[in-house]
Amino acid sequence: MTEKLVKNSAVTGGGSGIGRSICLALANAGHHVIVFDLNLSAAEETVEIVQQHGGQACAYSLNVAEHDTVTELFGNIQKEFPIDILVNNAGIGFIGNIEKTTESDLDQVYQVNVKGVYNCIHAVIEGMSKRKYGVIINIGSIASSVGIEDRFAYSMSKGAVLTMTYSIARDYINQGIRCNCVSPGRVHTPFVDAYLDKNYPENKSEMFEKLSNSQPIGRMGTPQEVADLIEYLCSDKASFITGSNFPIDGGFVTINN
Repeated sequence: MTEKLVKNSAVTGGGSGIGRSICLALANAGHHVIVFDLNLSAAEETVEIVQQHGGQACAYSLNVAEHDTVTELFGNIQKEFPIDILVNNAGIGFIGNIEKTTESDLDQVYQVNVKGVYNCIHAVIEGMSKRKYGVIINIGSIASSVGIEDRFAYSMSKGAVLTMTYSIARDYINQGIRCNCVSPGRVHTPFVDAYLDKNYPENKSEMFEKLSNSQPIGRMGTPQEVADLIEYLCSDKASFITGSNFPIDGGFVTINN
């Protein structure tokens, strides 16, 4: 199979952390990257970095939880840039067991992490089917597969992301669409640093070490490592791979459980 010279790749939550690294990795591989983020200035900053490295990208503000907004924006973009690849990276976390999870907490996590993935796939699947080509990568979590303490709502949502992946892969295999899930363990992002600053200001280093050692490999992952895996799965080198879940977790799922 011959790869297109330029693929149009949409990445949600592309303004920071893992999402920004995904955008950079895809741009470095020659993709035109469409960066979506709730924070437009963050998305624009990602675009500036991509362009500084000679890549092509554009930025849009998007709340993935708003179905009509996603449908309209994706529809307008695809008049000029038919989306070949979609990376559903946008998501939110929530800490708490079921007793500490209110109905509104559950609804908020669902709206972003589950409905947001649905909204974006729904917006691109028809075009991909007509062109008989498409790649969809959903960002799950180790919580998609194993129980994580005090992550009731988050685990629910990431379990749904994984099973949506299986469903899309099965339903659209004959339309030339591949769908896979990438499930990170702990990854060192600005979110982790902010979490430690807020909750453990007096012993940040100690807690960072504890969190790092929860991975059998003895450290957190890096956004670049996740992005490199996604870049491979988006390429035609991975054309035989669909309907799979890829833990990237330093051995957490298979060794700890």
